[in-house]
Amino acid sequence: MKKILEEQGKTVHCATGRMEDRTAVEKDLDEFKPEFVILAAGKTGRPNVDWCETNRPETLRANVIGTLNVVDCCYLRKIHVTNFATGCLYHYSDKHPVGGKPVTEEDPPDFFGSFYSVSKGYMDTLLLSYDNVCTLRLRMPISDDLSHRSLITKLSKYPKLINIPNSMTVLYDLLPVALDMTAKKTTGTFNFTNPGAISHNEVMDLYKKYLNPSHSWENFTPEDQAKILACGRSNTNLDVSKLLALYPDVPEIHVAMESCLQRMVANGVKHGDAT
Repeated sequence: MKKILEEQGKTVHCATGRMEDRTAVEKDLDEFKPEFVILAAGKTGRPNVDWCETNRPETLRANVIGTLNVVDCCYLRKIHVTNFATGCLYHYSDKHPVGGKPVTEEDPPDFFGSFYSVSKGYMDTLLLSYDNVCTLRLRMPISDDLSHRSLITKLSKYPKLINIPNSMTVLYDLLPVALDMTAKKTTGTFNFTNPGAISHNEVMDLYKKYLNPSHSWENFTPEDQAKILACGRSNTNLDVSKLLALYPDVPEIHVAMESCLQRMVANGVKHGDAT
């Protein structure tokens, strides 16, 4: 985002302190006097969200206290905030089954299987009280490289995968949209993924087709997966009708995913480049 903005001729300042430190947040805001604040910070844990289960105060300090600090300090200064949040607040259920009705922004969070998702669910609800925030619910973000934080890279390293369709966010398609929403001072909550849902198998089929023909994996059930994890994982399909009403050209996820792999090939990315 910083690179995109600078290419547009914008001046971008990065925070100098932790968002948990309200004094540091206020210092940055008063020194830089920004027109907009983009909040992409949060505690997801390393190596994964299992970390949050045994580090709950640290998780809350970032995902709730820290986020509220930034939003509230900006509110008092009449500064717009674009908050990159998560759509991992839901799971497939009788009301929203696989292949059924997707989850809308008005549906209350119903996935409490991980403390990470619980903390983000608190925040999602609390931010509804502020009128200076645009909350964007990303899911399983995918970049045009093999960064270790990209879903494609993560899946390529797992010997076993569950095969359930999910909403996903291809950053190439949606980061420019986020920045346009920021410039327009859009507010409210948006499911922020490409339309549709794609399975992990389908993603790896494309990875195998374009980057690593010898790649292989096995499938296992969510029940088997739960045996090796400290907490559950969200699997869901988000309704993006609200986003598409403003940005109808966001490509469907299968199209977007294949285009992403094609760009990676065109840019010289190879499967051994995973970091």
